[in-house]
Amino acid sequence: MIGRDGITGLAVLAASLVLFYLTLDLKASPLVPIGPGFYPRIVLGITAVLSAALLLFDLLARRRPQPRAAERPNYALVLRCFLIFALYVVLLPWIGFRVATFAFVAALQSQLDPPKGARGWLVVLVTALATTVVAYFLFEHYLLVLLPRGRWTGF
Repeated sequence: MIGRDGITGLAVLAASLVLFYLTLDLKASPLVPIGPGFYPRIVLGITAVLSAALLLFDLLARRRPQPRAAERPNYALVLRCFLIFALYVVLLPWIGFRVATFAFVAALQSQLDPPKGARGWLVVLVTALATTVVAYFLFEHYLLVLLPRGRWTGF
């Protein structure tokens, strides 16, 4: 019997294959060596492979639904995560992509997995810095996407 993971994998696989097919109609520009469908095809191809793997693992497991211990939904955490994201979106034009992204990643990571001690905070800060640097260089220098500069910071 197919489980919840298998159903999710099947749905995402179907959606990614349909969207991948739709990218085949995107016409390439003679001025640009990489057409407009290149990156969507990469993302959708990876998504299709991962969702097929999820479906396969679910089918191979042949597990039956077992009752789990009742977990209480953590609505407060969900609300805090939404507020952190909303604050990121609001502050982005004011403090810029680099500062806002660093603060966003650090705040969200510390909410999802609260750090314990100085080493935990160091991991949070290094992860936020690495995420910001990689995203900045990938978008600004490789993909040539202009990222928001802060009105207050100019950075």
